[in-house]
Amino acid sequence: MSQRPYSIETLLSIMTQLRDPETGCPWDQKQDWQSIVPYTIEETYELADAINQALEQADFSEVKLELGDVLFQVVFYAQFAKEQGDFDFADVVDGICEKLIRRHPHVFTEQAFKNEAAIKANWEAEKAKERASKAQSSSVSVLDDVPLALPALSRAQKLQKRCANVGFDWPDVAPVIDKVEEELVEVKQAIAEKNQQDIAEEIGDLLFSCVNLARACDFDAEDLLRSANQKFTRRFQGVEALARDSGKNLESMSLSEMDALWDKVKENYKN
Repeated sequence: MSQRPYSIETLLSIMTQLRDPETGCPWDQKQDWQSIVPYTIEETYELADAINQALEQADFSEVKLELGDVLFQVVFYAQFAKEQGDFDFADVVDGICEKLIRRHPHVFTEQAFKNEAAIKANWEAEKAKERASKAQSSSVSVLDDVPLALPALSRAQKLQKRCANVGFDWPDVAPVIDKVEEELVEVKQAIAEKNQQDIAEEIGDLLFSCVNLARACDFDAEDLLRSANQKFTRRFQGVEALARDSGKNLESMSLSEMDALWDKVKENYKN
């Protein structure tokens, strides 16, 4: 394998130069912890999109580039901390290595577990110790440190998983389905009563129950909705294409005409 021209040290040096108060880039110089967060979120979503496309196209070249963008975000934050005298990139690496070794004693020590469930229980126990060590009081919740910035579906699923780890969970999928049906009835009642606040609350409860249903069926709710979004996008673009082929635009078509095209697109996907 040929020697690569760049390394992590090169990247760290580039970051230092970009932030240099005198010779650095004006844009990079003015950034701070808070201003970079939206870019970090955006880059993470771009990475997720690249992975999904790579799995469909069997081409991971874009994933490599997006991983670099995400890594640069980590380097950016580490540079802020270094400038403040708090920590640097090496401390970040040290921290994650220590955590992974500690959470995997069955790999890095002689400790053994009976099965995957025992491994997962140990993992959760280690995370609980970490939460307890961070707490400023003796009152520690299993829901502590579930990030508020997570997408709502992902956060709902993570909250439910945390509760399930201490036994607060449905025994199987049947009562979850009952709960979804119950919440749908309550949505209908709120709509009939025309109370906007109640409607909003009940729809929220219904969505939360649907996340529970996805989890009970061993699916990730965020992944399911992402797939549903992609499917809807493909089908609607199919409707647009059929309309163009017939010399029409959607704005001039009736709902029944568009529904007919939608059904045709759905049928094409089945064949």
